[in-house]
Amino acid sequence: MIDKRKFFLIGYMGSGKTTVGKHLAKKLNLQFIDMDLFIENRYHKNISDIFKEKGESAFREIERKALLEIIDFENVVISTGGGLPCFFDNIDMMNQSGITIYLKVSIEELEKRLRTGKQKRPLIKDKNQGEIKDFIAANLAKREEFYNKATFIFESDDLSSSENFKTKIDRLIEIIRT
Repeated sequence: MIDKRKFFLIGYMGSGKTTVGKHLAKKLNLQFIDMDLFIENRYHKNISDIFKEKGESAFREIERKALLEIIDFENVVISTGGGLPCFFDNIDMMNQSGITIYLKVSIEELEKRLRTGKQKRPLIKDKNQGEIKDFIAANLAKREEFYNKATFIFESDDLSSSENFKTKIDRLIEIIRT
């Protein structure tokens, strides 16, 4: 049975999962969990270091284990890593356990958002502006198949102003309450 008080925010890196998740949890009076932070606290290392030391496939196993632990939590909004839904049967598990929300953002907007904080992102930290855009386009094309399995797809390009952000969060709450 799907828990109506368990929400998984999915989407590409830079789509706003953590920011939206914190506000959504506050408005719904739920706990917020950022899976990347959950993993960093468990391993006492940041995601970039885990990625660098262990490689992507080992990181995906770590991410999977964290999901298996978190999936039983109740009354929670969970911000997942961008790749989490795309490995193993993670998206199906999340859909069976709660409500998944895909924060859909255009390639252009993702490139703009990621350009400034790329050093924290192991998959793009060594890429220039053009390479980042090409990487996003290629990667998003592969991942969108999984993201589109979400319970809700929520267009999230225009979250930059606080007015738009508040309106979008209110709209998201309306959608998930129906």
